[in-house]
Amino acid sequence: MFEKERSAMVEVQLKRRGIEDERLLFVMNSVPRHKFVPKEGVSLSYGDFAVPIGHSQTISQPFMTALMIELLNVEEFDKVLEIGSGSGYATAVLSGLCGKIIAVEKIPELAEKSKKLLHELKITNAKVVCGDGSVGEIHYYPYDRILVSAACPEIPKELISQLRIGGILVAPVGGRLRQTLVKIVKTKTGIKESYHGECSFVPLTGKKGFQR
Repeated sequence: MFEKERSAMVEVQLKRRGIEDERLLFVMNSVPRHKFVPKEGVSLSYGDFAVPIGHSQTISQPFMTALMIELLNVEEFDKVLEIGSGSGYATAVLSGLCGKIIAVEKIPELAEKSKKLLHELKITNAKVVCGDGSVGEIHYYPYDRILVSAACPEIPKELISQLRIGGILVAPVGGRLRQTLVKIVKTKTGIKESYHGECSFVPLTGKKGFQR
């Protein structure tokens, strides 16, 4: 079901826009994105846009998901932390690329729903935690990679501290409406930043995020 739509998504939305990571392309052609979209929006699952998933949250545009994960340069045995996991779609994609992923979602209903769906899909290397992702998840650190799937006013120091030396973090940083996609690499002497275009994500809330 939806195989043709998924294949078209990969060819048109991802490859033609410059996504080159073959492992990532293979996984995104395998993960059933429509499973992570509410029933009333399932026909929109493979469209070139974000889709609402309830609770004022969205499942990101496929290209943005691919771009952020490609920037992470995930390796086979990496331990990954995902902040703001929402529907669990990016969690499922990352699970096919890494050794272990810890996904943090603040909204209990979304955390529970994604946990059940990942179980149904027999994904065994992903753990969903309900909590304040703006302060990370100290119980499983250090992490090789951190993906922040919500807009940050700035990258929380707590997340940087939980990233190992040589690790990579990708996050949308800026205001509530528009952000810049930022990649940082943690080194022994500090962090190196690079910038990868404008984007628009729902706000990261919590102690180190936007205050409601």
